Amino acid sequence: MSEYYTMKIAGLERKLEKFPVNEGLDIAAFIIFGDVELTVAGCAELLQKVPEFDVIITPEAKSIPIAYEMARQSGKPYVIARKGIKVYMRDPLDVRVNSITTQHEQHLYLGASEIDLLKGKKVLIVDDVISTGESLAATRELVKEAGGIEAAACAFLAEGDAADRKDILFLEKLPLFFK
Repeated sequence: MSEYYTMKIAGLERKLEKFPVNEGLDIAAFIIFGDVELTVAGCAELLQKVPEFDVIITPEAKSIPIAYEMARQSGKPYVIARKGIKVYMRDPLDVRVNSITTQHEQHLYLGASEIDLLKGKKVLIVDDVISTGESLAATRELVKEAGGIEAAACAFLAEGDAADRKDILFLEKLPLFFK
């Protein structure tokens, strides 16, 4: 039988299923895919917290609906830092990342078209959950290498110690569950 953690995000109650990361730690999985109501409400609330920006960037994949909706609501473009090189990506930038929810090293890539969109612009980094900060660090490195200027980094949730960080904006704290 599954265990759940219940929380409110943007005024909406959600039950997040818990999953083991290792023998001593569980996380409550926040999956935004398919939750249109929360995506719209959370993005509206998050946009009220962020400074002025020109373009949004998000790492692939769970935060794509958030980046899309924030772009739709703000009228600004968004870019996806891809986990793999696609045939249509000219001269890709490559940054390595290790995430709490991924069992192996990953890479984030931007192609020349995305780099051109970021160059010299105020870039809002968007994610679903910031936990260890590894994905954020890799995305920040991509923005820097592309010549963008970080406006802010934000997420729906800050997990564990990330909630104490002063360099991110977020809607709610998400605890870690130690056994």
